Amino acid sequence: MSAPGAGEPKLGKKDFVSDQDVRWCPGCGDYAILSQVQKVLPELGVPRERFVFISGIGCSSRFPYYVNTYGFHSIHGRAPAIATGLKTSRPDLSVWVVTGDGDALSIGGNHLIHILRRNLDVNILLFNNKIYGLTKGQYSPTSEVGKVTKSTPVGSIDHPFDPIALALGAEASFVARSVDVETRHLQEIVRRAHEHKGASFVEILQNCNVFNDGAFADVTEKATKADHTLVLEHGKPLVFGRDRDRGIRLRNFQPEVVRLGNGVGEADLLVHDETNPALAYLIARLGPPHFPVSSPPSPDPATRTPSTSRWPRRARRRRPTWGRSSTAATPGPSAEPRAQAPRATRPFGRCRRMLSRRRGRARFRRARRSAAA
Repeated sequence: MSAPGAGEPKLGKKDFVSDQDVRWCPGCGDYAILSQVQKVLPELGVPRERFVFISGIGCSSRFPYYVNTYGFHSIHGRAPAIATGLKTSRPDLSVWVVTGDGDALSIGGNHLIHILRRNLDVNILLFNNKIYGLTKGQYSPTSEVGKVTKSTPVGSIDHPFDPIALALGAEASFVARSVDVETRHLQEIVRRAHEHKGASFVEILQNCNVFNDGAFADVTEKATKADHTLVLEHGKPLVFGRDRDRGIRLRNFQPEVVRLGNGVGEADLLVHDETNPALAYLIARLGPPHFPVSSPPSPDPATRTPSTSRWPRRARRRRPTWGRSSTAATPGPSAEPRAQAPRATRPFGRCRRMLSRRRGRARFRRARRSAAA
């Protein structure tokens, strides 16, 4: 496995496809991400034996099995720590961390922010599907407020993490976002992440078609994505829409969406600047219902604080007033009003029954061990 040179065949995608059966669910967005990464790797000019993919725990963390390179399938949340040690001892290697929203932002949150602030030359691909898929559908650190899952039967009360804003806060020197089905855009982002010398953080919006299908439908469905996606290009105004007739301008230090025409032109709009950290954070906070989802084509690898974007920040819901009424508190502007069931019919009774059964089984096991002794 040496670098292609004179007289040696050029590597292609098939050279980075391993002999392992891919065991993701049919239709999972991870397939598309894997395919695009395998297409880009031969173009990077790095010998195959110098690529290393490191993962933690989760659906995305099976990635190293499916790429024909060296790799680690490590422990929960610790992939950045292992990548730090490897890159420090072997700076000649191209080190990639593949992780998910649960693995990176929950148990691995501490390791993630420190690998970003140290600015080691590693590339981090975070697959964000806003759910715990491997453990069959619990809410994750990026799930929206009110998300009903097996672990939140009456809706999540936790406000979600924003991966892009978190990376900017940790002083990451390359921050970007792509979508699993946007193949060309994703390839370009992966390529630019490799070119950057320093810590590269890429959030990839990935659909979990089993436990959280359609979480990013606004930016993936053909009928809606043009009106809900803001493509960022360095030095160009923030224009979006199917007819390119809407834009974002700054008014009283707050962004607002305007329709072009009637005295409003592109000269009045915000112009994207990859080198401006304040603008990067401002764009990171945009999201529905008032703003589109921003998606940069490629950050500038020469800058410390490059282009960024984020998935929409959902408005918070107040905690339900369980003891006062059977209706939910007033939701935020982006949430639909959702009636709560009366107290007597809420699913807490089932949880109590499950807990009682577990305690009974535990008592039975203790009694059996005592009798055997």
